[in-house]
Amino acid sequence: MDEFELIDQIFHRPEESTPQVALGIGDDGAVLNVTVGKQSVVVMDTLVAGVHFLDSQPPDSIGHRALAVNLSDIAAMGSVPRWATLSLTLPEVNGDWLNGFADGFFDLAHRHEVALVGGDTTAGPLAVSVTVGGEVEPEGALRRAGARPGDFVYLSGPIGGAAAALSSTEAYGDPDLKRALCWPQPRTALGMALGSIAHSAIDISDGLLADLGHILKASGNLGAKIEADKLPLFEQAVALLGYPGALELALGGGDDYELCFTAPEKRHQEILATGHRLDQDLFWIGRITEHGGCSVHGNGISLDTVSPGYQHVWPG
Repeated sequence: MDEFELIDQIFHRPEESTPQVALGIGDDGAVLNVTVGKQSVVVMDTLVAGVHFLDSQPPDSIGHRALAVNLSDIAAMGSVPRWATLSLTLPEVNGDWLNGFADGFFDLAHRHEVALVGGDTTAGPLAVSVTVGGEVEPEGALRRAGARPGDFVYLSGPIGGAAAALSSTEAYGDPDLKRALCWPQPRTALGMALGSIAHSAIDISDGLLADLGHILKASGNLGAKIEADKLPLFEQAVALLGYPGALELALGGGDDYELCFTAPEKRHQEILATGHRLDQDLFWIGRITEHGGCSVHGNGISLDTVSPGYQHVWPG
C-alpha cells in the first residue's frame, strides 16, 4: 500500500464532512467555510511512541488520544471544534494497526462533529501530529490570563488516574485507571459553556500545580490556595498507592486532560448548575490569592512549592 492508497482506503471518509468543509481530503489543500462573525482557534499536539503512549496500548486508543488531547486544548479555549489535520510517521504499513487507529480517531471525531480535512504520511519512528481548528465568539476565547484574586478554582473531574496507571503493572491493569490514561475525554461542551462565566482556564496535561501555575503567572503572578481534601482523586489510585502517593500524582503527574478554571465566587451556583445541565461533575478545590504562589493545605499536607510537572528534555 503506497501513501495515496493508505489515505484513500483508511482516512478518506467523505461522510465525515461538515458544513464548514467546502473541500477536504484529496487535493493540494483543504477549503474551509469561515463562519461570519467568528474568530478561529487553532491548536496542535505531537505524540511520540514511548514518550506519549505505550507500545502496549491498543491502536484505537492511540487514535482516540491523538485527537482527544487537541480537543482538550480547544475546550480550554472555550471554542467549538470544527476540523482536524493528521500527520502520521510510520515505521511500517500495518493494515490492522492503521484501521484500529483510524477507528479510534474517527469515533471521537464523529462524536464532536470534527471533520478530517488533510494531513500527511511519511516513514520513520512512530509519531502522530494532529492540528484542530475551532471557532469562538469575537473576544470570547477563554485564556490562561484572566484569573483574579478571590476567584474560586475548579476541576472538571478526578485527576491522577493516568499517572497512577503508569506507576505499576497492577495499576495499569485497573480498568478505570487504564481508561484515564488511554481514553481521556475532552470537556468541549463544558469549555463552550464556561466562555461567559469563567475568568481563566487551562487543561491539565502536565500536572495540576504546573498548569495552574501557568494561569497564575499569565494572570500577573497571582497565588492560589488549594484544599487537599477537596481534590477529586481516583479511589483505585488511593487504594493501590495510599493517599500521599495518589495525591502526589494528582498534583504533578499530568495526562489528566480535565479542565482547571477560575471564576468569581458569585457565579458558584451558576457553575454548579452548568455542570448539572451537562451531566458533568465539577469540583471546587480552592481560591486565587493576590500573591504567594500555589500552596496545598489540609489532610496533614502543607506544600508550598509548585511541582514542575511533565517537561520535555532533549538529549545533549
